[in-house]
Amino acid sequence: MTTARTLFFTAPKQIDLRETPLPDLKEDEVLVETVCSAISAGTEMLVYRGQFPHLKDAHDEVSSELNYPLAYGYACVGRVKEIGKKVGREWKNRLVFSFQPHTSHFFSKTDFLYPIPQSVSPENACFLPNMETAVNLVQDGAPILGERVLVLGQGVIGLLTASLLNEFPLENLTVVDSIERRRNALDIENQKSNVKSIAPNDLQPSTFDLVFELTGSPTALNTAIEHTAFSGRIVIGSWYGQKRAEIDLGGAFHRSRIRLVSSQVSTIPPELSGRWDKSRRFEVAWQALKRIQPQKWVTHRFSLNDAVKAYQLLDEHPQETIQIMFTYS
Repeated sequence: MTTARTLFFTAPKQIDLRETPLPDLKEDEVLVETVCSAISAGTEMLVYRGQFPHLKDAHDEVSSELNYPLAYGYACVGRVKEIGKKVGREWKNRLVFSFQPHTSHFFSKTDFLYPIPQSVSPENACFLPNMETAVNLVQDGAPILGERVLVLGQGVIGLLTASLLNEFPLENLTVVDSIERRRNALDIENQKSNVKSIAPNDLQPSTFDLVFELTGSPTALNTAIEHTAFSGRIVIGSWYGQKRAEIDLGGAFHRSRIRLVSSQVSTIPPELSGRWDKSRRFEVAWQALKRIQPQKWVTHRFSLNDAVKAYQLLDEHPQETIQIMFTYS
C-alpha cells in the first residue's frame, strides 16, 4: 500500500477524492486501515459550506489551518494493519479510534489512537467525539435533582446530550427540533422515556432552570433566553462559525440574571481540572456509548466514492438524515 484515498474540501460545496502518497512506515508508528468514519453535521458542514472562520481549529488532535483545500473530519475508526519496529505487538489488528479526516489509510503514533473496547462496535465508536462533547455539555450544565431542562436541537449532539440528561432524576426534560425525524428519535428508541419532544412553533410560554442551545443557529439563543427562568443558565454548545444574528440581551435577559455558559470540548472546565482529565472523560464517554448505542441513529451509509451524494443529502435534505456514515470495505 503506497497511497491512501482522502477526501478534500476544495471550495464551498466542492469536494475531491485524492490519491495521497503514504510515506514509509516509521519505527514508532502504525498503519491503520479505515473501517468507517462519521460526517459531522455541525462543524464539518460549516467547512463544506464555506462558513468556517479561517483560524486554528482546536477541536481535534490533527487540527490544521482551516483553508481550502482541506482534509477535514474527526471521527475515524480503523484496524491496525502494520506496526513499526518500536511498537508493541499488542497493537497489531487492534480496532482503534482516531481524530482523522475521511481517508482509507493513515499513519499514526499510538499516543493518538484510542483502543476500542470489545463491547463497542466500530459504528458506535465513530460517535466517540460527539459523546465526549455531550459529556462535556452535561458537566458544564451541572443539572440538579428536580430541575426542568430544555434541549434545543436534536441532531446527534442534541440526541446524545438528551440521552445523558434522561438518566438524571429531573422534574422534566423537553427537547425541541424542527425536523420530525430527529425530535422523535428518543421517543422511538426509548419508549419508557419521559422526554417531551416538540416542534419549535409548539413551544409554549414556560421557563426552564437549564437550557442547552445545540441547534447550530445563533437565532436560537433568543428562544433559549425567552424560556430560561430567573437565575437560570444557558449552555451554548453550538459552533456558529461565521453565522451572525441579532440577540436580545435587554429586558428579560438582564432582569432575570441569566447566565450564558460557553461550552467547548477541547478543554476541561477549570472547576473540574483538578480532578478530571481527558482520559477520565473518555472513559465516561466509552461507558455511555455502551449504554446508549447511538449506532441506531445512523440513517445513511455511503462509500467514499459517493461522498458528493452524502454531502448533498445532508446539505439539501437534512430532514431525511440523522447520522451519515462512510464505509470503506
